[in-house]
Amino acid sequence: MSEDTAIPPQLQEQLQRLQQLQQTMQAVVTQRQQLELENSEIDRALSELEKLAEDAPVYKSIGSILVKSSKTQVITDLQERKTLYTTRVTILQRQQTRADERIKELQQSIQARLKTP
Repeated sequence: MSEDTAIPPQLQEQLQRLQQLQQTMQAVVTQRQQLELENSEIDRALSELEKLAEDAPVYKSIGSILVKSSKTQVITDLQERKTLYTTRVTILQRQQTRADERIKELQQSIQARLKTP
């Protein structure tokens, strides 16, 4: 008799859901961390731009090339990206919280099933 047949189908299903939720949670955490890193880089760029004179030459990256732009336009673009990333981070934090709650519920349910004969 194999191990798989010893585990009831409902419990197997719950274990699979738990594994899927854990993978989803990891993906959400990774995305959130990446966006937080991007926000940090934007903050550094904005900080450096504030130190420049208004007429200083400023370039922004578009694909694999640099294009000359105005300081004001680059600051506006960066602030817009920061707002977008901050909103995404908030959404991902909510998803992470919900996934974490669901994982805890499933773990408790699985543990309860394992304790009862």
